[in-house]
Amino acid sequence: MSNEFQAGRAFAQTLDAQDPLSSYRDKFHIPLTDSGKTSIYLCGNSLGLMPKAARQAVEAEMNAWADLGVCGYFKDGDPWVRFNENIREEMAAIVGARTTEVVLMNTLTVNLHLMMVSFYRPEGTRTKILVEENAFPSDRQAVNSQVAFHGYDPSDHVIEMQPRTDEHTIRTEDILRTIEERGEEIALVMIGAVNYYSGQFFDLAAITKAAHEKGCLVGFDLAHAAGNIPMSLHDDDIDFAVWCNYKYLNGGPACPGGAFVHEKHTSGNATLKRFCGWWGEDLEERFKMTPDFVPSAGAAAWQLSNAAVFSLAPVRTSLKIFAEAGIEHLRDKSLRLSAYCMYLLDQVDAEFEILTPRDDAQRGAQVSILVHGKGREVFEALEAGGVICDWREPGVIRIAPVPLYNSYEDVYEFVEIFEQALGLSTVMKAAE
Repeated sequence: MSNEFQAGRAFAQTLDAQDPLSSYRDKFHIPLTDSGKTSIYLCGNSLGLMPKAARQAVEAEMNAWADLGVCGYFKDGDPWVRFNENIREEMAAIVGARTTEVVLMNTLTVNLHLMMVSFYRPEGTRTKILVEENAFPSDRQAVNSQVAFHGYDPSDHVIEMQPRTDEHTIRTEDILRTIEERGEEIALVMIGAVNYYSGQFFDLAAITKAAHEKGCLVGFDLAHAAGNIPMSLHDDDIDFAVWCNYKYLNGGPACPGGAFVHEKHTSGNATLKRFCGWWGEDLEERFKMTPDFVPSAGAAAWQLSNAAVFSLAPVRTSLKIFAEAGIEHLRDKSLRLSAYCMYLLDQVDAEFEILTPRDDAQRGAQVSILVHGKGREVFEALEAGGVICDWREPGVIRIAPVPLYNSYEDVYEFVEIFEQALGLSTVMKAAE
């Protein structure tokens, strides 16, 4: 793909002029710098930008509360009692699931614990969980605590996949070989679909197939994948997945997350254990107020409490934008944005490494840059230059050109400021 790119701002502007998705940028609020200029916002992998329509969506529900009080739960058209159900279709399309296989609830780590209650069931010699090195800390903490809860030592019962020496990402063949060799010990494979640190996207279908062949269950954390990369959770036969909705899905800080449970686990499966709560009960039975639990169909049975209406309203607003733009179209632009970024970075003569795979199939929007010796200093210079990105210890600058609201000129300007932060004369301007 890099063969199609050229250096210089004019080329970036040409790409933007040809971009069929460029108008979506106007649907989002982009933060301003202290000087009043539009920032270069490349942090959608941490917190997505606010859709302009989100305020009106929240106010509509607040008005309903003011006008109707508790009767809002059963109001005409869009009752709160079905608020969660009414946004599942758009979410299911993004992660490649059937509508009843997804539910929006809780937050990511809460959902991960709820899923592991059901899907991590150690027995006999099958007691271990397979994870990737540099998993997001909350995932690893949740995994370790679940293992310890069952009476096992995480240092012995959590298997950590690592890259080969002098490599930054984990080869698929190494994951598959580990599953083949140790699968009879493994109760659960639990991996972040996109690694938060390197930006590597794992082969979900291949991992799931290999794990199932050895009798292991499989779950994925989609925090950095949902809204970033099209997936096919149902067709890939994945057992469960969890995610947050505030990164690429632009739902706002601490908004409810999501969960997927494959329908094979909910269609007459009486042996699957779960923690239950009133809102997970079938709606026709819920208000009969009995202590007996009659589960809702599909993933909704894992709900514990009623939907956080005000917090889900912005999520619904963003999902409508996704439905209009199309996740496949967004994926095409995302790959071009990240490839263009890597192309420009390749023109910079300095001591840094791009950790994120060049292979389209192994990356999403994120580009992780390891700057040797002075990474924190460079990050702070980027911030001073109007770039909003993030720093992850021990030494990576992460940027995420998001196709809904980032432009090619954003990427160009980032690399220009990056050069200046490194103390270099600007190659970018010389190319103009």
